Amino acid sequence: MLPARVLAAAPSLLAVLALSGCSSLWLCTDTMAERGEAGVRVQVQDTSGQPLGVTAEVVDWRIGPHPQVPSEGDRVHFRYRFDDADERSGPVVDACAVDKERMVLVCQTISPSEARPEAGGDLTGDSWLDVEHPEHVAEVLLIPNDQSHAGGATCETDIKDGGGTHPPESPGVGDQL
Repeated sequence: MLPARVLAAAPSLLAVLALSGCSSLWLCTDTMAERGEAGVRVQVQDTSGQPLGVTAEVVDWRIGPHPQVPSEGDRVHFRYRFDDADERSGPVVDACAVDKERMVLVCQTISPSEARPEAGGDLTGDSWLDVEHPEHVAEVLLIPNDQSHAGGATCETDIKDGGGTHPPESPGVGDQL
């Protein structure tokens, strides 16, 4: 049996632990940001929906064989630009080929770190999307949500340091933008 002094001190000890943050394991919550409106030119935004001061744009796109593997058939080649981005730590966004109803055919992430500096400070790059039916592609769109922290800690993986608002999941085939 515990002494009366220990039992009397128990509520005070619990209050100190709660106020010191040791109760944070009960408060860890994960939320997902809402997906922003996809477009050819977007203002990249953080998980709270605030602009980061970076613009991402699909400059042009075309359908054709990849020059290194022409035997694999047509793919979607697109060029993109990031304005006011840092090539080392800039945002990461999803680029998606969509059909005329804006249904996703395929997506991949792009970032300024994959681009080249141009005169004037813009960063430009290009990439290829492997689409099952490239003839259905109506346009290539960018989603404005910064995905650079998409792999961050969650409550499930790290109850102490996880939690908070995370970027929305990248769209999957068949999602409408």
